[in-house]
Amino acid sequence: MISPPARKAPSPLAFIVIAVLIGIHVLAWQGTGFSPGALVEGWRGMADFLDQSFPPDPGVLGESLEAAVITLYIGLLGTTFSIPFALILGVLAARVTTPNAWTYQISRSILSVLRSIPDVVFALIFVTAVGLGPFAGVLALVFHNTGVMGKLWAEAMEETDPGPREALRVAGASGAQIAANAVLPAVLPQMVGLLLYRLDVNVRSSLVLGLVGAGGIGFLINQSIKLFRFDQMVTHIIVVVLVVVIVDQLSAYVRRRLA
Repeated sequence: MISPPARKAPSPLAFIVIAVLIGIHVLAWQGTGFSPGALVEGWRGMADFLDQSFPPDPGVLGESLEAAVITLYIGLLGTTFSIPFALILGVLAARVTTPNAWTYQISRSILSVLRSIPDVVFALIFVTAVGLGPFAGVLALVFHNTGVMGKLWAEAMEETDPGPREALRVAGASGAQIAANAVLPAVLPQMVGLLLYRLDVNVRSSLVLGLVGAGGIGFLINQSIKLFRFDQMVTHIIVVVLVVVIVDQLSAYVRRRLA
């Protein structure tokens, strides 16, 4: 009877890594003031909050639905207007379409900067520039989504089959011709799927942008909290949940059809 192979004992490095991770989690626990006991002790405040929140106020349903449509508009325009910028930077930030090292590095750096700045920070910047309202939210999503989607598209391009690219390169095709005739057609379904995913994310992000004055239903939620009208807040949240579920289901359906 063949005995199973003996298992190797964990290396000292593995124990060191585990110890470091445990230490980091302990520091994180202390640094964030994480306290389950405080949550248990605050049950009365939670009970008062829930008591003031239910039943929801149906009187603001019409206003809530109008603001939800604005939130959808913000997410839609923020996604659509970022497409040309994300596509250009994505092509320039992919090694398979940009042989020039300087162009590649600069494009990657631009995408990293746009991606690293949260959309909420962009919203605060544009609120000071163009004032309160949905326009600031659209601009914030355009800038942030350009960074995220450009990075995703660039990585998708780099994973394409090298065969067609090399055939065109041997035939003397330029980088733009290789991108247009070999890379983009091969990766188009994946790019559309990523675009729909980002639309789903941006609709939810536009809700948060409303909390900082960028319009939409998030702005109504913020106003309800400031006025301690938690029953109105719950109405707005219910509408948000329905909108997010509908957008998520439609996006998932289209992605399945593309697959």
